[in-house]
Amino acid sequence: MTLTSNAAVGEHLAFGEFELAPAARALWRSGTPVKLGSRALDILIALASRPGEILSKNELTRLVWGDAFVDETALRVGVSAVRKALGEGGQDCITTVPGRGYCFVREVATTPGLPSRGSTDGEVLKPQRLPQQIARVVGRDAVIETLVHEVARRRLLSLVGPGGIGKTTVALAVAARLRDAFDAVAFVDLAPIEDRHQMSAGVAAALGLNLRPRQDPLEEIATAIAGRRALLLLDNCEHLVDPAAAFAEELLGRVPGMSILATTRELLRAAGEWVHQLSPLDVPPNTAALSARAALGYSAVEMFEDRAAFALGGYELSDADAPHVAEICQRLDGIALAIELAAGRLADLGVQRLASSLEDGFQVLTRGRRTALPRHQTLRATLDWSYRLLSPEDQAALRRLSVFSGPFTLDDAKAVIGRDRRLMEVGDALASLLDKSLIAAAPRDGIPRYGLLETTRAHAREKLAEAGEADLYRRRHADHVRAVFDRAHAEWGRRPTLEWLQAYSDQLGNLRTALDWAFAHEDDGGIGAALTAAAAPLWFHLSLLDEGLTRVERAITRLKARPHPDRRLLMQLYAVSGWPQLRAIKGIPSGSAAWEETLALAVELGDVDYQLRALWALWVDCGNRGAAAEALVLANRFAGLAEAAGEPQDRMIARRLRGHSLHFLGDFTSSREETETMLAHYARAPRGSHLVRFQYDQRLVAEIVLARGLWIQGRAEQAVARLDDMVAEAQALDHTLTLAHVLSDAACFIALWVGDLALAARYVGMLRAHTTLHALDVWRTYADAFEGEILIREGRAPEGVERLKQAVRSLQSGGFVLYNTAFAGVLAIGLLACGRSREAQDVAETAIGRCHDTGEAWCLAELMRIRALALAASGRSKDAVDVLANGLVVARRQGALAWELRLASALVEIEDSAGARDVLRDIVNRMPEGFATSDYRRAVERLNA
Repeated sequence: MTLTSNAAVGEHLAFGEFELAPAARALWRSGTPVKLGSRALDILIALASRPGEILSKNELTRLVWGDAFVDETALRVGVSAVRKALGEGGQDCITTVPGRGYCFVREVATTPGLPSRGSTDGEVLKPQRLPQQIARVVGRDAVIETLVHEVARRRLLSLVGPGGIGKTTVALAVAARLRDAFDAVAFVDLAPIEDRHQMSAGVAAALGLNLRPRQDPLEEIATAIAGRRALLLLDNCEHLVDPAAAFAEELLGRVPGMSILATTRELLRAAGEWVHQLSPLDVPPNTAALSARAALGYSAVEMFEDRAAFALGGYELSDADAPHVAEICQRLDGIALAIELAAGRLADLGVQRLASSLEDGFQVLTRGRRTALPRHQTLRATLDWSYRLLSPEDQAALRRLSVFSGPFTLDDAKAVIGRDRRLMEVGDALASLLDKSLIAAAPRDGIPRYGLLETTRAHAREKLAEAGEADLYRRRHADHVRAVFDRAHAEWGRRPTLEWLQAYSDQLGNLRTALDWAFAHEDDGGIGAALTAAAAPLWFHLSLLDEGLTRVERAITRLKARPHPDRRLLMQLYAVSGWPQLRAIKGIPSGSAAWEETLALAVELGDVDYQLRALWALWVDCGNRGAAAEALVLANRFAGLAEAAGEPQDRMIARRLRGHSLHFLGDFTSSREETETMLAHYARAPRGSHLVRFQYDQRLVAEIVLARGLWIQGRAEQAVARLDDMVAEAQALDHTLTLAHVLSDAACFIALWVGDLALAARYVGMLRAHTTLHALDVWRTYADAFEGEILIREGRAPEGVERLKQAVRSLQSGGFVLYNTAFAGVLAIGLLACGRSREAQDVAETAIGRCHDTGEAWCLAELMRIRALALAASGRSKDAVDVLANGLVVARRQGALAWELRLASALVEIEDSAGARDVLRDIVNRMPEGFATSDYRRAVERLNA
């Protein structure tokens, strides 16, 4: 049957001697049909429909192939076929715009074709009514609009997606919107149909045709529809994919005015098929802070509220319910049927119990509409239907893939389920399951990443257990995840942090699943303990400290319960337990206690690397506690071990530790010598191994001590000049902890010391932004403290004092008191500005007492100045002068010229005598630089007053 141009319905596009009917998908040249392949015809329709426009290659590929992955070669071949079909003038019709795409350059005239409701001599069509949708269609407006447009242009469109996602609902809504565009719209449910003959009969019946005995149904349909436009909705094709594809091709070939909209879980792979993958409803992100209004912005939550209102006779989502409903929608993957079934259980379970009970979703989601198809009455029945349609090979692949709890690659699948199968066979299994909408795929870095919906995974795991394969494949999965995290641990610190996180953060679900299984089996505690140790960096980079430490506790307990525990693995786990510093977990040693255990085991095993790591960690712990003298003892022990081991770079790190400790003990000259020697001879370890062992970039943290010492020794300009370079280098290094350390311990302190509040605010802002992004609580609290000091300097002392007090309390509760003496001095200054001199005096004297107790002396002279100011404000000027005199002795002994300048300025302020001025003048004359700093300007102003 050949369609003539004057019989084709829909608008026509005329250019030169050609006439194109997009709706009829036909092309004529001077009235003679031109044969053109389906994809080539789609390309011509797309270009000719938008003459004069440049369509990019990506846009043209999307219009013709939809979301399918297509090589650019296919587009070039298609365009070439169109040009060939158009003859010698084809090149003149479609031009290639280099670097941009293709353009139809001929003038196109649009003419009306045959009206859609023309009369014929054939049998009058009396199609059955479309099934009526009682419930409101939620969250599908955009996709329905898109499909209405596409169905009007495509002759065969397949709406593909997993069971229960809402394909039938969307297809019926599309068909209802297109009623007036077709002479007949018919709906056929293929679920009860078993073969091709029944399919033809069902279509004829849906169109209202009375078949004569022994007549070919397809011929009858073709005769009845000749000259008309009809839309056929074939619902639930997945169990009849091959006959449905053949039927569609033959029907479309015989009936030019026919269009087919099919719903299926598997592609038909028929000629001219346009595929639209139906996505789940939108679900909220995994967050507890979600209001009802915000949650209802997601279509899954909106549907839950709508269906719950039906079930309860009225329901409005509240702020209290919103987080629980969000969790329900997340667990159910936005699958419409599952959400409808869950909403139906709200009356007897309540929203909180419903959310928690979805751990076993199949038991809960067991009651649906009695009028629904049997396989849509429960979630289990829906998934059973899909599973039974699979081949035995695909069933085996699906249930074995259920051991994954996150995205996986082809190589991952091969490692777990394909040990006895060739790589291509595993790839074929994935492709088959992907076609059937039982797994999903998304490319990342050019590599497909596969995954199962949570509901599908839970069902497949049941099948895995029924097949007696659970232990075998979950053990294989745990072994594979351990290998993945062994590799991650080896790469940690050797790859940029963000790159490392991008590579391994999506393995968190697989990690949790593997650990849960391993520790549930007594014989496999070793796998779980080793995996826990290897995965430790991920817990901390993702700020999952509580979870990570709980996992470590479990692993340590399991190992210690063995008659002969793996001492090396135990050492590694204690080291992980000590990372957060002083963070206790249910009686298992952590923080300094854990590092003491690590050190003892490392000595027992003769492991120099872990001895150095443990000594470094204990040294850090001393610093955090403000125990400067203890820290120097540990630094010397580290130096002795490094010297004996003969590793040059470890000896340089020992110098850095000594330089840091001496700085806080107030020996700035020796500190500078140690630090400069380290910087002169230290070379960053290959592949960043020092980042792994000692958490920070060793060169930059040495620069921190050097810059601070330079300012204290009166070299303010040199100190400031280093800051931007240090920050830029830390940013380029892309190492979270190092950048936070540089900003807090050097940049913010020094900017405030020189009195440049704008610079200080910039660095504090960077510190806050960086630590908020990475959830680094201690450094974010430092940002609070620095902001408190800025407020005090700006004249907003009451506000600044409260901010600073809160920050100090927070640091104190976490055991981080390294800078509490410095912050105490700032707090006392703020209290003086508030007129609270007695309180300021108490704060300063307490801090000075702490310095005497611990040996910390780096800001002792400054604290003595602040104590003197508090005494003077209380009317005790003579006592204040004595304190200043003693402070000057301390500062001179330390070589702390910057502290001397401040002390002498305060002396002139309190006792404006010739002797005091001489002291200040002498110090001003000894200042080598820093003449623009606020301290220097204030000193000169006092001398000139």
